[in-house]
Amino acid sequence: MPFNKLHVPSNLPVETCRAINDLLHDSLVDTCGVNPEDYFCLISRYPAEDMILHPTYLGKRDPASTVIFEIVLLAGRSDEQKEALFKDIRRRLRAIGFNPENSIVFLVENRPIDWSFSEAGSVKSVLGLSARAD
Repeated sequence: MPFNKLHVPSNLPVETCRAINDLLHDSLVDTCGVNPEDYFCLISRYPAEDMILHPTYLGKRDPASTVIFEIVLLAGRSDEQKEALFKDIRRRLRAIGFNPENSIVFLVENRPIDWSFSEAGSVKSVLGLSARAD
């Protein structure tokens, strides 16, 4: 159940943003077993001067062209799945002609009690999940 946020430079074309979100979703499905119907994303645009990113911290990047992937999802993926996700995202970026060096990816994990999509309550209560699902 991911919710993706893409933080992008304001000059990045809409088509590129959509292609990046599509590849992110496909990568989550393929590497982390995400349900293909769990497709949620917000795209936030920033002027270059508001993207304060170190150009060489743990890799080279052009701060004015960097896309930041913020992925919020249910906890439970293995370290191997997460590493596969990071590699797959960058492989897919390269395939669409986007320099993968200009990407930062981070995950925020939570539990079913932390999500609600309707008046019915949390995902935990709607799906009748046990305390172990927390």
